[in-house]
Order: sequence, then C-alpha cells, then structure tokens
Amino acid sequence: MAGTRERIVDSSAELFRRQGYTGTGVKQIVTAASAPFGSLYHFFPGGKEQLGEEVLRWSGQMYLQLFVTVAGEAPDVATGVERFFAGAAETLEETGYADACPIATVALEVASTNEPLRQATADVFDSWIAAATDWFAAAGIPRERSRELALHIIAALEGAFVFSRALRSTEPMHVAGAAAAAAVREALCTSS
Repeated sequence: MAGTRERIVDSSAELFRRQGYTGTGVKQIVTAASAPFGSLYHFFPGGKEQLGEEVLRWSGQMYLQLFVTVAGEAPDVATGVERFFAGAAETLEETGYADACPIATVALEVASTNEPLRQATADVFDSWIAAATDWFAAAGIPRERSRELALHIIAALEGAFVFSRALRSTEPMHVAGAAAAAAVREALCTSS
C-alpha cells in the first residue's frame, strides 16, 4: 500500500484531472487519500499550492512516460502519434469524459493568477516539447521542423481534450490524431 504522501499526490492528480485545481478542496484531497488533514501540511508545508506544483510536475512526467511507452511500441513515429490520440479517446470514453490532461486543465485555470502553478505547467509543456522534438529528430525530421511538429501535436491533443469533453464525443480526438499523424508522415516524406 502506498504511503500517505503518495496517496495525497495520487488523489490530487486524479481530482485535478477531473475537477481542476480550483474546483478541488483540501478536505476533498485528504478524504480521497484516506489521510489525516494535518498530513497534507506535514508533507506540503506550502499547502495546496505546493502540492499543486508537485502534482503537476509528477503528472507531467507520468504522461511523458506514457507517451514514450505507447510511441516506443509503434512501428513508426506517425503510428505512435496516432495510437497516442486513440488511447486518449479511449480513456475519455471509459471515464465518461471526466479524465483529461490535468496540465492543460490547471494551466487554463490559473495561468493568469498563480505564477508558481503557471511556471509548473510551462515546465511540463517544455519537457513534452523537448522530448517530442528529440523523438521526431531521431526519426530523421530536421530539428526545426521537429519542434514545429511537437508544438502542433501537443496543441492539437490539448485542444482535442477540451472539445471532446465539451461535446462528449471522441470525434475531435480522432480527427486531431489523424491530422497529427498526417503531418508527421508529410514531414517524414519531405525529409527523405
């Protein structure tokens, strides 16, 4: 069984994914984590904001690793991109459109009002952009074009999460995934 600190982080990540940062209360977090109220402040003396920063960075690493796993199992980079979008669509359907990207959810909520959380979301997005850029470049796409593709695909994914949740449909995720994979295939063809 996970320790109290890990349960608090895990529970917070799930609640932020589903309800956002501002929609999640400290009491709700400790209840979901089956933790004593004071333990949150024991592990996170900076309170909810410190916890939020850590959850964002932890979630960002988790999602990056998920992408690496999915993409690494694909026969090529375009298929890897397509499979990642398909997996996101499947998760949305399975969770009744409740589980989306907590990084984008929190960024939309607090980017103008909370600098530490804005910075945490920016750091996560930068790490994703860097990793995707490296991945595309390793496939033979020029570095500048690889960065453009990384930005395009992450923006498409995050936008598709918003549309899919609002419309209660995976159509935006599938359309965005097909367009992202097509952009990768085109970049591979023009790089050859």
